[in-house]
Amino acid sequence: QVQLVESGGGLVQAGGSLRLSCAASGRTFSSRTMGWFRQAPGKEREFVAAISRIGISTYYAASVKGRFTISRDNAKNTVYLQMNSLKPEDTAVYYCAAGGSGVAITFPFVESQTKYDSWGQGTQVTVSS
Repeated sequence: QVQLVESGGGLVQAGGSLRLSCAASGRTFSSRTMGWFRQAPGKEREFVAAISRIGISTYYAASVKGRFTISRDNAKNTVYLQMNSLKPEDTAVYYCAAGGSGVAITFPFVESQTKYDSWGQGTQVTVSS
């Protein structure tokens, strides 16, 4: 497993932008598929986006496609989630997740929480109308 620490959450007006960061510990970051999930109040945690180990492939939930961009910097052990055109329904706690070291996770399995073995503590994103 790897330790993950998210940052960058906050309060923003509808239409605004935020960039979330997730810093990972250890030396295996570049060998792990990374994902972002979110959980809104009273709802189950859901898939948002994922990126392959060297960043060639990206995957998005339909609800965020075209507005959110996932990226990674393996030299900095960090994955990002750029969120533009935010809507009140994007309000949630956002979690970073890491897949197993050396394990390639592809569509549709990237959307499954069971494919990730390390999770951050989450960062709150609140979008006001």
